[in-house]
Amino acid sequence: MPALSLTKRSFTALALAALLAACAAPAGGPATTAGAPARPKLLVFLVVDGLPMRQVTAYREQLQPDGFARFLDRGTWFADAHYGYAFTVTAAGHATMLSGAYPHASGIIGNEWRDLASGETVYCTGDTRYTYIGHKTGKLDGTSPANLKVETVGDVLRGVSPQSKVIGISGKDRGAILPAGHRGTAYMYMSATGSFASSTYYMPAHPAWVDAFNAAKPVDRYFKADWQPALAEAAYAQSLGDNQPWFGTRPGKLPMTMGAALEQPSPAFYASLLRSPFVDEMSLAFARAAIAGERLGQDDAPDILSVSLSGHDYVNHYWSAESRLSHDHFLHLDRLLQAFFRDLDASVGKNNYIAVLTADHGFMPAPEVSRMRGLDAGRLSGSELLGRINAGLEQRFGVAKLGRFFSASALVLDRELLAQKNLDPAAVAEAARAVLAAEPAIAAAYTRAELASGSRAGAPFFDAMRKSWNRERSGDVQYAPKPNWMFTSSSSNTTHGSPHPYDTHVPILMYGPAWLKPARVDRRVETADLAPTLARLLGVAAPAAAEGKLLPLP
Repeated sequence: MPALSLTKRSFTALALAALLAACAAPAGGPATTAGAPARPKLLVFLVVDGLPMRQVTAYREQLQPDGFARFLDRGTWFADAHYGYAFTVTAAGHATMLSGAYPHASGIIGNEWRDLASGETVYCTGDTRYTYIGHKTGKLDGTSPANLKVETVGDVLRGVSPQSKVIGISGKDRGAILPAGHRGTAYMYMSATGSFASSTYYMPAHPAWVDAFNAAKPVDRYFKADWQPALAEAAYAQSLGDNQPWFGTRPGKLPMTMGAALEQPSPAFYASLLRSPFVDEMSLAFARAAIAGERLGQDDAPDILSVSLSGHDYVNHYWSAESRLSHDHFLHLDRLLQAFFRDLDASVGKNNYIAVLTADHGFMPAPEVSRMRGLDAGRLSGSELLGRINAGLEQRFGVAKLGRFFSASALVLDRELLAQKNLDPAAVAEAARAVLAAEPAIAAAYTRAELASGSRAGAPFFDAMRKSWNRERSGDVQYAPKPNWMFTSSSSNTTHGSPHPYDTHVPILMYGPAWLKPARVDRRVETADLAPTLARLLGVAAPAAAEGKLLPLP
């Protein structure tokens, strides 16, 4: 599918489809409370980066009355929600949520991937045509949604209601840009300065409310601030203690002082906040400023505010979701959400908005934790694996280094070398697949030919891996690790990116008393189902590439 083209014809088609969707009275649709608008004035779309559903349920008894508990006690929530594809990473998740499209269609196959011809790294939201406003911009920094090949709910909404506003906010560029879609506006945390910035894709200069927020330097109040545990020590008995031996060069212990070794706020201090509750507090403060500055939810044209809270992902990468630090970070998020909902009720009105909370992926337990539990687990070196693949291919074909590199959970063959040696790419790919499948840490591997044709439908993980594989951007042999195995990384104690439940099982929590009834739904659903469901609640057509179904709202 080519990059999204916003032509006059597509606007007309979208407008007609949305009008029909809005005018129709769908059977079984949610009822509205007397006096409430027919559709919400504001959709607040919250993403907790790297939050596995198991944490939500495990810590339920420790929640505040009106944070996560607002969803669990008074909203509709789905106990068995999953990602339906295999390579569960941040960008893919943020692209799926509001488009309803799997990576094979959205083109967002990973946080980054390698160009199949040049070998150059492509960043999911990288676009060198644009720069951050008022900030230095690197080659691979995220500045636009150009690589997203599909439309989002916000794109559809603004296509038929140009006065509607769609704003994405996140500690990560990809967490802001991808949910905001092509027609929204994204603001991301600048870890070099502690401020929020957009890019010239969206505007030439920031509006006054953004400049005022940044000029106040609210982030500096966290300098030398302590991340204190939310509860007494005994409350964390089910979590791993601080400073586990396998934390290695990333020690973690509470309380933790922000910028402890620094004399003044600096880029190192601003970046360190990403591994704390404070970056999420900042993101929600900026969201409040956006609500006021853009007057979100103040008229009859529905608006969308997407806020991706990035801190939990950084905490889990460093110390694991089983750690006390992650447990406590979740409890701080709960308190932050409670305060944010209180302010939303006051500024927008509790019967005027719908809040939705989900995650872009879950998290695997650290291999050391899994081994303590008696499970087969470990870390796999990518460079060593590539060496073994190439050794096997050389033994078979007599040519060295036929495997060029890995990209987005796939092996890419050296096409130029294959042509020079007159080797059949399909035969080499099949041989590479056999080597991969024999690896103790690999659960499944499939070739380009198999993925393109669908010939292995029903084979282990094949359907999920096919949804992660894009013909133009993905490699020649897609693979998935076995449970509790991960590729080694210099920046992570543990990670995500597999088709296993610890990575795919995430929350889908919804609250909006005018439209949604209190209920727990145990039927298995997917995050791709969010886009058509939210489009329906907003009275517009589902995004054109959406593959999800309507969530079974009671």
